[in-house]
Amino acid sequence: MAPRRMETKPVIFCLKTLLLLYCLIFWVTGVVLLSVGLWWSFMLGPYALLISSSQSNAPYVLSATGGAIVLFGLFGCFAACRGHVWMLKLYAVFLSLVFITELIAGISGFVFRHEIKGTFLTTYSEAVMRYDGRDDRSLAVDGVQRKLHCCGVYNYTSWLSSVYFPASGIPASCCVSFSDCSDADLRNATLAARKVHKQGCYELVMSFIDGNMGIIAGVTFAIAFSQLIGVSLACCLSRFINANQYEMV
Repeated sequence: MAPRRMETKPVIFCLKTLLLLYCLIFWVTGVVLLSVGLWWSFMLGPYALLISSSQSNAPYVLSATGGAIVLFGLFGCFAACRGHVWMLKLYAVFLSLVFITELIAGISGFVFRHEIKGTFLTTYSEAVMRYDGRDDRSLAVDGVQRKLHCCGVYNYTSWLSSVYFPASGIPASCCVSFSDCSDADLRNATLAARKVHKQGCYELVMSFIDGNMGIIAGVTFAIAFSQLIGVSLACCLSRFINANQYEMV
């Protein structure tokens, strides 16, 4: 049995090294997800009101998932160092659950992307129609128009039927140049047409999503299937440790 044990130990050492490296990468992924979730909660909260009529749980799900991955990434490192079979199997089960969850989320996002677009159109149109320049949703509309250099839903004419236009005209956030865009210009639809951005915000956002859908889907599925590497390493390591313990008996 001694020669076989000598052959098994280098394999175990190699698998441990690979699993530790994987756990480190997995842990970094968790930190990134946790950071994105927190950033979404604190920085993108107002813009989430334009995506859905109700408060989105997505940032909390991202933060919770990232936190769980960070903890289990550390657990995976500990399991690999200690070489306990039950720990390795538990780590493999967790990775399998993460893989299934990410796969379902990726498929759902791809399948229901048209419904997401429809929800955004409805919510953003309602935000424009009820714009008052003061509430959170109105401020989010201003932020989108300034940062994306767009105006209205389809174009500036979306504002002509809003409750805001009769009294105050088109919001200043639509202006190409704030120094050359007076309140009087914004109240006059003919003059405003030459002062504001021509492209609508809905078209711009949808073009970005459609143009990057392949990249987003590819990255999502690549991250999901990378969990299978960790599952394979953990299972192989536990099997070799079991075999080595059996040979020592």
